[in-house]
Amino acid sequence: MPEQSTNANTVLITGASGGFGLEFAKQLELLDYSLILHGRDKARLQMTMNTLKHPERHSIVQADLNAKHGLTSLLHAIEGKNLIGLVNNAGFGIWGGFLQTGVVPQIDVIKTDLKAPIALTHALLPGLLRNKGFIINVSSLAGEYPLPYMSTYAAAKAGLTYWSEALRIELDGKLRIVTLAPGPSPTGFREISGMPHSTGSFFRTPIAIIIEAALRTLKKGGGYCIPGWRHKLLYAMQKTIPRVIGLRIMAKQMRS
Repeated sequence: MPEQSTNANTVLITGASGGFGLEFAKQLELLDYSLILHGRDKARLQMTMNTLKHPERHSIVQADLNAKHGLTSLLHAIEGKNLIGLVNNAGFGIWGGFLQTGVVPQIDVIKTDLKAPIALTHALLPGLLRNKGFIINVSSLAGEYPLPYMSTYAAAKAGLTYWSEALRIELDGKLRIVTLAPGPSPTGFREISGMPHSTGSFFRTPIAIIIEAALRTLKKGGGYCIPGWRHKLLYAMQKTIPRVIGLRIMAKQMRS
């Protein structure tokens, strides 16, 4: 059972229709949490529900966080739920030259990957603090380095990482916060974003390993989590290769 003194045991997972969200659902269910699975696609959310061992314990909320009233709709749907955890996982990216990509999808990346988790966390924080719960913010190693041809995605993830880490220190001892910063992984992100399949293939790490690392970090009280040795190696390269060289390497990789 979750190691809490409160009877709250419900966790909201945004972007639960596949990838990291699906794996979070599987692993958190094994810890006896009840889940609220959020996403835009009801059919895919139902597929996630169907993979769980005890679907009767969980619920689905369909809402588009980019829509005008999307956040309000989500908050209304979970009103009265006694949350102990929030997994800010919903996010996406757009691959391509900035000028060649429409401005609306670029802004939508910022809205989904940065604005939505900040707004959702602010709304739910009083209850999470009351229940001495936790937040897992799914960022990316893209937030540690400028990313040519995915510039807006990297900017959004940089903002998410900085906000998450600042919040973690502000609420130290009151709320456990994990900033999860993975690198390439087989989530379907490449297909959705249009990113070339060859980019970063060596660094790809299985989804289960990434989520296990996040939950281990949570069990230790929270922190900044880079999962798996391949992602740790990528992070080390980001920090040691001079940026003027690294950016040229990255641009070449992202163009291919």
